[in-house]
Amino acid sequence: MTLSVDVILTILSGLTFLGYGILCLSTDHMVLEFTRYGLLPYRMLTGLLETLGGLGSLVGLFYSKPIYLLSTGGLAILMLMGVIVRLRIKDPYHLILPAFALMVLNGYLFYRQLSA
Repeated sequence: MTLSVDVILTILSGLTFLGYGILCLSTDHMVLEFTRYGLLPYRMLTGLLETLGGLGSLVGLFYSKPIYLLSTGGLAILMLMGVIVRLRIKDPYHLILPAFALMVLNGYLFYRQLSA
């Protein structure tokens, strides 16, 4: 398999979500962030979904189209919710941009695989 742009983007996204999911599950900083969002009870679920989504996109890329679609689509929806939360708490746009970029990226990856 050649390293197409989609493969590279999937690897970057998958690793990003793996890392962020693990941080979400394990750091005091994320406890403070989720408290600020008003979503502390959902921190562990969010970290688990990000970790599973990152793993699923990486595994699905090479072994299973349904897993890939579920993972990239799920991560796009998760980031949409993240953008909405940050807009609701009136975060500055530079703090919203990473979630927005990851939403667009995973939406793109989902669409590309769906239409392949």
